Amino acid sequence: MSERQDATQASAGTSERDPAGGTDRVRLQPRRIRLVCWISAAVLVVVFALIATTLTGPTGNGYGTFQRGDQFAMIGLGVLFALGTLLFTRPRVEADAHRIRVRNIIGSYELPWEVVRGVRFDRGAPWAALELYDDDLLPVVALQAADKQLAVDGVRALRRLHQAHLTAVTERATR
Repeated sequence: MSERQDATQASAGTSERDPAGGTDRVRLQPRRIRLVCWISAAVLVVVFALIATTLTGPTGNGYGTFQRGDQFAMIGLGVLFALGTLLFTRPRVEADAHRIRVRNIIGSYELPWEVVRGVRFDRGAPWAALELYDDDLLPVVALQAADKQLAVDGVRALRRLHQAHLTAVTERATR
């Protein structure tokens, strides 16, 4: 395997062959958004902690004073906002010869390949999508345009699995 393929698999996901069944498995997750979210979460906690240290003395009009609980509440808000930011690291996609599992920011789907018409990554789209036979489009947020070639390689791997499944189904039908 080349260095480029090794780097692709290490950062965007993995592609494995199951020795028992001879089938491929693909696991993918976004790379760039994960890095941005982890850095942003750390910055949010630090900023809110710094704000908390400045909450001392009287309030604006002097009718109340900031208490220790106000400082802890501000740090707690920073932690909550950081956790909310980390939700964007949740997207993943796993696929094998029989099904595809998509986990987006909110919601997860497990679909057999039979209901998938194709894997789309339209020009200008922020992420890939699964085109279903009932004319629905299911976003695959794990394959983001910001990851460039890694996302393209991921879409190609999913298309290969989908095509292999379609081939296997037609072979079974002709027997």
